[in-house]
Amino acid sequence: MSFRSPGAPSARMPRRSRLLAPVAAVVVVIIAGLLLAANYWTDYKWFSSIGYSTVFLTELRTRALLFFGAAALMMAAVGASMYIAFRTRPVSRPTSLEQQGLERYRMSIDPRRKLIFWLVAAGLGVLTGLSATGEWSTYLQYANGAEFGTEDPLFNIDISFFAFTYPFLRVILGYLFAAVVFSFLAALVVHYLYGGVRLQTQGQRATSAARVHLSVLLGVFVLLKAGAYWLDRYGLVFSDRGYIFGGAYTDVTAVLYAKIILAIIALVCALLFFANIYFKNIMVPIVSLGLLVLSAILVGGVYPAVVQQFTVSPNEQRLERPYIADNIEYTRQAYGIDDTEVESYDAETELSAQQLSEEAETIPSVRLVDPSVVSETFQQMQQVRGFYQFPDVLDVDRYENEEGEKVDTIVSARELEGPPEDQDNWLTRHMVYTHGFGVVAAAGNEVDSEGRPAFTEYNIPPTGELSDVAGEYEPRIYYGQEGAEYVIVDAEPEYDYPLGGQSEDVPTTDQEGNQEGDPTADEAQAPADGQDGGQDGQDGGQDGQGNDGGQDGGEDSQGGPGDQKTNNYDGDGGVELSSFFDRILYAMKYQEADILLNDAINEDSQILYDRDPAQRVEKTAPFLTVDSEPYPAVVDGDVKWIVDAYTTTNGYPYSTRTDLANATEDTFTQGTNRGNALPGNEANYIRNSVKATVDAYDGSVTLYNWDEQDPVLQTWSDAFPGIMTKKDEISDELKSHLRYPDDLVKVQREMLKEYHITDPDAFYGGQDFWEIPADPTNDGNDPEPPYRQTIRLPGEQEASFSMTSTFVPRDRKNLAAFMSVNSDPNSDDYGKLSILNLPQDSVTLGPGQVQDQFDADSEIRDVLLPLQQNEQSQMIKGNLLTLPFAGGLLYVEPLYVQAEGAESAYPLLQQVMVGFGEEVAIGGNLQEALNNLFAGDDGEGPLDEGQQDGGDADTGDGGGGSGSSDELSKALQDAADAYEKGQKALQDGDFSTYDEANQELKDALDRAEEARDENDEE
Repeated sequence: MSFRSPGAPSARMPRRSRLLAPVAAVVVVIIAGLLLAANYWTDYKWFSSIGYSTVFLTELRTRALLFFGAAALMMAAVGASMYIAFRTRPVSRPTSLEQQGLERYRMSIDPRRKLIFWLVAAGLGVLTGLSATGEWSTYLQYANGAEFGTEDPLFNIDISFFAFTYPFLRVILGYLFAAVVFSFLAALVVHYLYGGVRLQTQGQRATSAARVHLSVLLGVFVLLKAGAYWLDRYGLVFSDRGYIFGGAYTDVTAVLYAKIILAIIALVCALLFFANIYFKNIMVPIVSLGLLVLSAILVGGVYPAVVQQFTVSPNEQRLERPYIADNIEYTRQAYGIDDTEVESYDAETELSAQQLSEEAETIPSVRLVDPSVVSETFQQMQQVRGFYQFPDVLDVDRYENEEGEKVDTIVSARELEGPPEDQDNWLTRHMVYTHGFGVVAAAGNEVDSEGRPAFTEYNIPPTGELSDVAGEYEPRIYYGQEGAEYVIVDAEPEYDYPLGGQSEDVPTTDQEGNQEGDPTADEAQAPADGQDGGQDGQDGGQDGQGNDGGQDGGEDSQGGPGDQKTNNYDGDGGVELSSFFDRILYAMKYQEADILLNDAINEDSQILYDRDPAQRVEKTAPFLTVDSEPYPAVVDGDVKWIVDAYTTTNGYPYSTRTDLANATEDTFTQGTNRGNALPGNEANYIRNSVKATVDAYDGSVTLYNWDEQDPVLQTWSDAFPGIMTKKDEISDELKSHLRYPDDLVKVQREMLKEYHITDPDAFYGGQDFWEIPADPTNDGNDPEPPYRQTIRLPGEQEASFSMTSTFVPRDRKNLAAFMSVNSDPNSDDYGKLSILNLPQDSVTLGPGQVQDQFDADSEIRDVLLPLQQNEQSQMIKGNLLTLPFAGGLLYVEPLYVQAEGAESAYPLLQQVMVGFGEEVAIGGNLQEALNNLFAGDDGEGPLDEGQQDGGDADTGDGGGGSGSSDELSKALQDAADAYEKGQKALQDGDFSTYDEANQELKDALDRAEEARDENDEE
């Protein structure tokens, strides 16, 4: 019998403690393995659900190949090195304090020697393999590289070598270096542990076998270094040593030959290391290493520096001229700006009435509605319920009107942000509030009499001119930029849309009184969330496309405020949760037990995730870079998200690299929910090679091969065969909504700041470099964004849908150039970059200067002062558009007014400011503003109604009867009185009286026009 005191520890406690750590580690590994397996398996199911499983499998196979290849290389090299070191250990070791201390470690290691060796080799192998999997894209480009058909200027090798082969060779060389270094370190440790290397022993510090072993490893390392020097020669086309990017004078005449010399020296040193197998003298490797290091310093460092300092710097412009020319040529090729058409444009600064009348047809096409301002108007007038959402910056597309004319259209999808705040839980967020509803659109060049956009598609269910012309379409938005990370459909009844929630007070293009920016002020308030505003409980069943939805959910389409319709998803865009095992996988993926516990989920249920269109395209084609502005379009009976995608590389010789994130920043990407989708990595080649669509209902992804000549896309198409759809399979309706992408324009204009210059000497001087002006309508220094608008360039007969931007000279504010890019895919000139280059010997006001003129002009101040002083409203500046007009450049800026203190207030377009030359003016609409800008001596503008032929308006009484003259005088006096009355009401914040005064002013002007016509007839 044994006795143990109560406080004595149990004899089994130490063993339990020893088992606790391994068991915990095993549990962690199992859990991590399950999560990893769940992630991979759900990814496979996702790719299979959209028909792109080959992408997943190809990437997985490539990663596996690289993992096992790199792991085997490291394990073989390190394992063999440790084995050789152990096998060549000395039989007897000298007696010393060092060896006595090491004996204890040897005794501990020897019983587990094989296990430790395998763990070290396998651990390094696994880490190396995991690192190598990240190079899957580099390998696929190497294995499938297509030729560019263009050679670099230094080595005369096809550019595909630098874009696809050279990067992979660098990767291979890097892993070989790593294998040799780890092999050397492992051999050194084993030799030291078993006495082959002695640090504290008198006499020989290493055995003969250890010296031979380590010499061979060092020889292999130096041999690899010789290969690296030889490969470094090709890297000179990416040098940034000289004035420009790419091989400059010092690189070509000094560094290139230095690399060849160093490669030869390294090869000799490697042979000396190998020769030490026979010499077995420690001095041989020491001398070899010393020679290599000294050569690297003198030949690789000092010599090029001397050439740069004493030869190039005093003669830089002359010596660098051919290399600057190469940099200009290849940079312009790589960014697709080599075919930019530059035209000298001596902009007119004065305009006659006759010239203005000839340009009158341009006025209706000017897009006054600012997509970054009217988002709030869309939100208040078309949100319908608080859980629907519009982006901060809307999109600009083109749609036909009932007359068959293409009209610039502000468009957005009505997306569902999430459940109401007091109902927000897992069930409602992921199973009930699953989708948005419909497209909302408004004409870009038309507002109603109150300054509100003229809607061409509106309400829920959607109705309007757009759906009348485009035809029936499925309005439900299951895939978009808002909403929950994932939703589960075909389970709980899904909220579809409210019944009886329509607003009668919706301005449309077919209402009388709509003009191109002819607003009158009101209180800038409109109903939202089904409150006020004429909800009449009208039939919610007709949706503008013939779908009453009555088959889904069994709800009556009739209803009043508070009623709703439900829906059951009948698409196949998600992953089926057909088994309990599938539910376990997704419960693990999202770490959400409710996926298992909810009883409504059945074998017909589907889970929809990765619902953002840009994210969906990026995941489908991971080799693409996606534009930051996907936009919705009604196409062939569906709402399609159109996503522009780019192929990029940073391996284009002599092409200057740029940071894509920095190049695409502007006021639209700062402080809005649009964000910036381009990654913050450098590239020096970009093509909009893919046009992708994502169906808003079923999430199907289609990748169209838009640029069939792009060698980068050809490479990826060979790597992932069958995933691209041919360009000629794009339907006519889809093609009509394609456009030149925003981010590509931003990158190209960033490069054109300098690379509009093609003369090397002018480029070296840099006097003609440009800058992108800061957006003058916003605080801060963010660049002005490019604008989409329909313009007519000088010499062209027809206007075209374009992206436009401006340039100013470096460190100055006057206008240097106007850039436009044809954005109409049905045009033969699609993608054509045109620059109107303004003369340097005259000054044309730039955007910032025009804005200063607007702010300083006394007549404009008189009009705006009441608005600025009125505490009940705030003034919002719209986009400052620049467009060619009558031989000059016209600036147009809409001004919005928004009432303060009302949650349902939204901006109303109230005034339009214009500038031409050095003159500026303001008016209630564009026509009035131009008349004020170009008014003749008699004060009448050449664009008044009935004067479009350029004739001068006559308000005098010469030759006319006295009765008509009296009527004219009275009408003009009434007009003056009405104007004064309106200004006083505006200053007092009395918008109702201001509206009444405006109507009186309009009536008086009509009477004056009639009296003037009578005078003319008499």
